[in-house]
Amino acid sequence: MTIPIIAAFTGAVMIILQGLLMVMVGLHRVKSGVNLGVGEDLALERKIRRHGNLAENAGLFVAVLALAEMTVVPNDVVRIIAIIFIVARLLHAIALSSVAGSHGGDGGKIFVAARGLGAFGTLGSFLALGGYLLFGIF
Repeated sequence: MTIPIIAAFTGAVMIILQGLLMVMVGLHRVKSGVNLGVGEDLALERKIRRHGNLAENAGLFVAVLALAEMTVVPNDVVRIIAIIFIVARLLHAIALSSVAGSHGGDGGKIFVAARGLGAFGTLGSFLALGGYLLFGIF
C-alpha cells in the first residue's frame, strides 16, 4: 500500500492554515468582547466565514486526494491538483482578510480578484480530482 505523501503534505498545510485562522477569530473575539455569534461586527463575521469556509472544503479534499494518490491518479496529476488547491485556499484566505469588497462595500479589486481566483481554483481542483478519480476507476 502506498502512503499518500502528497495528501499528507496538503493536509499539513491546511491544518496549519486552519489553526492560524482559528487564532485570528479567537483574538478578534477577545478584543471585541463577542463570545458567540458576530454581534454587529462585520470584520468578525468575515474572519469566521474565512475560517469556516476552509473547514468546509479542506477535509473532504484531502481525504479524496489521498484516495486518488493511492489508486489510479498519477502522482504528477495529484501534485498539480494539490498545488492548485493550496494556492486557491491561500488566495481565498487573503481575500477575506480585508473588508474591501465585502458586505456591499466598495472594494479593492485585488481582494475581489483573489477571492474569485480562490473560489474558482477550489472548485476546479474539486472537479478535476473527482473527475480524474471517477474516470480512472472505471
